[in-house]
Amino acid sequence: MTTTTTIVTAGDRTIRRSSRRVEPIYYVFLLPSLVLFTLAITVPGVIGIFFSFTDSIGIGDWSFNGLTNYIALFSDPAILQSYLFTFGFSIATVIVVNVIAFLLAVGLTSRIRMKTGLRAVFVIPMVISGIIIAYVFNFLFSNSLPALGSALGIEWLQTSLLANPDLAWTAIVAVTAWQAIPGTLLIYIAGLLSVPGDVYEAADIDGASKLQQLTRITLPLVAGYVVINVILGFKGFLNAYDIIVGLTNGGPGTATRSIAMTIITGFNGGDYAYQMANATIFFIVAILISLLQLSLTRGRNAL
Repeated sequence: MTTTTTIVTAGDRTIRRSSRRVEPIYYVFLLPSLVLFTLAITVPGVIGIFFSFTDSIGIGDWSFNGLTNYIALFSDPAILQSYLFTFGFSIATVIVVNVIAFLLAVGLTSRIRMKTGLRAVFVIPMVISGIIIAYVFNFLFSNSLPALGSALGIEWLQTSLLANPDLAWTAIVAVTAWQAIPGTLLIYIAGLLSVPGDVYEAADIDGASKLQQLTRITLPLVAGYVVINVILGFKGFLNAYDIIVGLTNGGPGTATRSIAMTIITGFNGGDYAYQMANATIFFIVAILISLLQLSLTRGRNAL
């Protein structure tokens, strides 16, 4: 990219105008990524939206049925349940992840011993596959914890949480948070390290307690990081699939079936057009959340 400067004389004033010209070589580097993105994402997405207005089962003949699939979505209790579960699960997980990650970040940026080693330990869950984590915790919830509950005489712990329709979601939140906390933790550490140390020294001189420094100095100065972590985390948890499959497979019944799991299950069950309409609605929801993210982070240069 090159910059050219044009000098324009208007009466007694001299005005400098700068214009940027993009070198053609940049377009050459951009073209392969643009073609791959179009072929792998844009074209399939457009085709999917097209078929959402049909009665296609994924193969064979099909015909247009207009908005029938979309109208049916809003009266389908299974679809509404999946949206309710997904949004409730996402909100609960966002809160758990951000509270724990922020507190850990505060501890790992303070003057404690072995904080570098502890940071390495805390980020280990981030590099493990979600389905592997889910199967490991499935064994713990189904065997280890009930055995522990029987040994300690704790009645509610003697049966697997994953088999309880009212508590299975808590196990999913716990496992998802265990994997998501490291990524959020790293962002908070970066934000805390960007806060000037002079601010805390001045607060100490003024007699501010550690709690006051945390609530009146640290939190306001890392607010941009909090917003970014909340929005990115919420968007990511809306797509929850692998951990849910490994833990409950959407059960008991359909109590923990997420939107992504409902869509994929419908594809495999020959309900292609109907679930494609569901996917289109979900895509619109994701777009709206992305626009919300842009509006909330506009003007923030935290990252």
